Amino acid sequence: MSMNPAAERPDLAPRPKSLRAGRPGQPRIGMVSLGCPKALVDSERILTRLRAEGYGISSEYGGADAVIVNTCGFLDSAKAESLDAIGEALAENGRVIVTGCLGAEPDYIRAHHPRILAVTGPHQYEQVLDAVHAAVPPDPDPFIDLLPAAGVRLTPRHYSYLKISEGCNHKCRFCIIPAMRGPLASRPERAVLREAEKLVESGVRELLVISQDTSAYGTDRKDRDGKFPILALARDLGTMGAWVRLHYVYPYPFVRDLVPLMADPGNGLLPYLDIPFQHAHPDTLRRMARPAAAARTLDEIAAWRATCPDITLRSTFIVGYPGETEEEFQTLLDWLSEAQLDRVGCFRYENVAGARSNALPGQVPEEVKQERWERFMTRARAISEARLAARVGRSLEAIVDAVDDEGATCRTMADAPEIDGNLFIDEGFEHLAPGDIVRVTVDEAGDYDLWGRLTA
Repeated sequence: MSMNPAAERPDLAPRPKSLRAGRPGQPRIGMVSLGCPKALVDSERILTRLRAEGYGISSEYGGADAVIVNTCGFLDSAKAESLDAIGEALAENGRVIVTGCLGAEPDYIRAHHPRILAVTGPHQYEQVLDAVHAAVPPDPDPFIDLLPAAGVRLTPRHYSYLKISEGCNHKCRFCIIPAMRGPLASRPERAVLREAEKLVESGVRELLVISQDTSAYGTDRKDRDGKFPILALARDLGTMGAWVRLHYVYPYPFVRDLVPLMADPGNGLLPYLDIPFQHAHPDTLRRMARPAAAARTLDEIAAWRATCPDITLRSTFIVGYPGETEEEFQTLLDWLSEAQLDRVGCFRYENVAGARSNALPGQVPEEVKQERWERFMTRARAISEARLAARVGRSLEAIVDAVDDEGATCRTMADAPEIDGNLFIDEGFEHLAPGDIVRVTVDEAGDYDLWGRLTA
């Protein structure tokens, strides 16, 4: 296993850095973590539990007594990547335990890799530990093997993902997450806040709140205070002295109540909403089993921006969904032009085993999906370029992610790590360090990135 570069995306098989040299004879486990940030948090929890039991963490295949591969199984392409990672771990180490979303299909995995030691499903922490114990018995030294107060993290020290719930109650036809991870199960608010406090005390400057449906947080709990507990949680997180960034916010009407918190400069809740709209044509949305209210969504976007003019809106979309006509796709392009979203991702639709959308008529040819994806991204790139150009000359707050001999790589409040753009400083950066929050005057803008200098 190679070291995990700071800039490597979580969905490109990040590997943990060596946490310490370890002691002679200490059992050591390697970890390959694939998929989304939610899976990365699962990997951190597994490694934290193993460290508490006296295991060392190896960043090299050859130094590990066994390797855990935390898989992704959301799309067929992700399944193929997971199978490749399992095969690499078997070839390099030979003793492999599989967990994660693809672990919900043990027969499928064993058909490709019969030599694996064990398979467990998503967020089955106890079963993973049992598999590790069976393969590599623990041998802790209570005088040496001490767990750091903040646990094990696979992200840089200055930011951390904060998972607030598991599962999802939606029935989107293209998605198999509820089948793999179950219905919504929210963590108690006190547990979330306690974890957030510990992270901030350990030096974290940015909390990235994640779940399958952040807006629905707490609505499954009978002991909840208020109809929409995410409002109170976001308000409390915003008082901790760190940036707080909300991901995967489903566009319920009450989201408008979050926006005033984002507009308050004294609150740490960043003016940033990551909302998966998926499409804009009502017929496509109905076939997806998504809310078909694109026009009202434009009204909501206008209201959010009226309340918080600096809000950044990120979203993801699917092109080539079964039955998507050229007219429906053109509606999506027109909607995108009107919505003027700041950050946009787009996926070409894939059939996924177990998804109800597989049976829909009107499957779109691959060449049409590709052509529509290119047209969509061309439109999105032009919007991004224009919106970033409007920031030239402004002084923005930014967090430093990395510093090398050539300059500092930073992010503004409008940029989430790994998925959005960067702000680069190439002069007067020598005293900066990762985690610093500075003010930068923007001198130049590109399609997705900014360049600037420290504000005097």
